[in-house]
Amino acid sequence: MKSRSLLVVIFSLLALLASTTLVAVNAEARAGGGRSFGSRGSRSYSRPVSPYSQPSQNQQAAPQPFSPSPYQTPQPAGGGFLRNMAGGLVGGMLGGMLFRSLGFGGGMGGGFGGGIGLFEIILVGGIIYLVYRMMRRRRDEGATYQNPSAMGGYSGPEASRPIQSAYADTAGDLAAGLSHIRQMDPGFDEQRFTDGVMDIFFKIQGAWMNRDLSSVNALLTPEMRRIFQEDIDRLLREHRVNRLENIAVRTVEVSEAWQESGQDYVTALIYANLLDYTTDDTSGQVVEGSKTEPVKFEEFWTFTRPVGNNPWQLSGIDQK
Repeated sequence: MKSRSLLVVIFSLLALLASTTLVAVNAEARAGGGRSFGSRGSRSYSRPVSPYSQPSQNQQAAPQPFSPSPYQTPQPAGGGFLRNMAGGLVGGMLGGMLFRSLGFGGGMGGGFGGGIGLFEIILVGGIIYLVYRMMRRRRDEGATYQNPSAMGGYSGPEASRPIQSAYADTAGDLAAGLSHIRQMDPGFDEQRFTDGVMDIFFKIQGAWMNRDLSSVNALLTPEMRRIFQEDIDRLLREHRVNRLENIAVRTVEVSEAWQESGQDYVTALIYANLLDYTTDDTSGQVVEGSKTEPVKFEEFWTFTRPVGNNPWQLSGIDQK
């Protein structure tokens, strides 16, 4: 009876740990799922720059050659390996304890008979605590900066790739980047661009909710279309629909602008809030999110186009 009670406690702790891990991976379900993915050209492995830290746009900087700086090396996710390793150890220990408790082996607890010994209990508890600390540390690191490659984001090679840019501004000089874009498109207007970003934002969110990208295909790069379509296909397989209501875009501000490899790039910071919840197709019941609690978020949306007066396409989304 005592051994059975101890087993119940151990399995309860394991279930609690599993639920903690599941909560960590649950994200908002709006278009993009509240994660970072896509491409920002040569800046794919660096965080977008906030517009609040940019210099005044009245300070026009002269174009200067781009000096490549080392990429941030993407950190390996590691979570799956650690969970599998810890799970295997815990599973092996539990299997061994159950095996001995049935009378097929001697106890390791010395004085506790053939059931679960004190040594086994301490060891399993230590493993559970170790796994919990690993998961907690990874969640804290993810809150500080979510590595795109670890989240299934940017699909570019992990090794540093050559940059064919003469105008990319590593210092984040927005004014210089905009001046480079205006050299080939004198009519480029920042306010008109942010208005267009807001329109694209609403169109993409609407297409996402309808689970049909046909109306916004021209607004997305091939990579973004593929990622969005994979997410939509998953929703269709699960017979779920992500509902977005009361969308309010508070601000849209340009944060970065640069040119490279014959492409213009502009990143805009979008600050918005909305009701974001997912329902079951059959029952209509809410399975994720809330119909009453709005979600506030800040996201960097990066757009690209061939240099000149050409249409913009969404190429990447990053979480602030």
